[in-house]
Amino acid sequence: MSNDDELDDLLDELDSQGDLETSQQVLSIRTESRRYDKPVTIVEGFDLESDEIKSIASDLKSSMGTGGTVDDGRIELQGDHRDRVPDLLRDRGFDVRE
Repeated sequence: MSNDDELDDLLDELDSQGDLETSQQVLSIRTESRRYDKPVTIVEGFDLESDEIKSIASDLKSSMGTGGTVDDGRIELQGDHRDRVPDLLRDRGFDVRE
């Protein structure tokens, strides 16, 4: 029984640490050309729950007045926003690699 208790304690400790802290996450930003040569800005590297990523995407879309989506844990924004997105993410505490 003591082994089960130790295992439970270890699992609880690991669970309490949760995802990487925001400042420890290194995000990368790039653009791709999609249909009709329209640029799409892609933000990758999140270690967050999908709801949190969707919330960040919503904030970014509102701040820039553009559309976008969350796909496979990354944020895709319509247009080339490489100049504005890094500052917005740094304001939220993320480490951004350009």
